[in-house]
Amino acid sequence: MKVFGIAGRSGSGKTTLLEQLLPRFKARGLTVSIIKHTHHGFDIDKPGKDSWRHREAGAQEVMLACNARWALMRELRDEPEPDLNALLARLAPCDLVLVEGFKQEPVPKLEVYRPAWGQPPLYLERADISAVATDAVLDTRLPCLPLNEPEVIVQFIISYLNLLESPC
Repeated sequence: MKVFGIAGRSGSGKTTLLEQLLPRFKARGLTVSIIKHTHHGFDIDKPGKDSWRHREAGAQEVMLACNARWALMRELRDEPEPDLNALLARLAPCDLVLVEGFKQEPVPKLEVYRPAWGQPPLYLERADISAVATDAVLDTRLPCLPLNEPEVIVQFIISYLNLLESPC
C-alpha cells in the first residue's frame, strides 16, 4: 500500500479536498482508504446503545456489523495511542492510503495552505512536504498545485507515488 498525507492547519480545507480527490481516484480504478487523526476525543457510539454498554462494561473491542458496513472500536484504556504504522497494519490491502493529520509522521505529504488565513505554512518546518495545494502564488521550490483543481492534485499524487492506474 502506498501512503500519502494531506496536512495543513485546522480549517484549511483538508477534508473538503479529500472529498474531491476520492471519486477521482476511484474513477481511475484505484482503491483508497483514509486514516484521519484528531487531537480531540471522539466517539462513534451512543450512550445507552448495546455496543456502548459493552464498552462501558469493559470490552476491549466491540465490532458492529450490518449488511452495509462494519466497524471495529477498540478501547485503549491504559495503552498508548497507536502510531501510524500500527493503524496501517489494521487496514485491508488497497492501492493508496490517504492520511489526514499525523503531520509529524515521516510520510510524503501535500500541504493545504491558504495564506489569507494568516498562519505560517508547514512546509517551512517539515521536510516531508512534497507539494503545496494553495489558492495563492508562493515563493517556494516545492510544486504548487491549484487548490481548486483536484484533478491536477490527483495526477500529482499518482505520479509522485508511481501508482499505476488499474485498467477499466
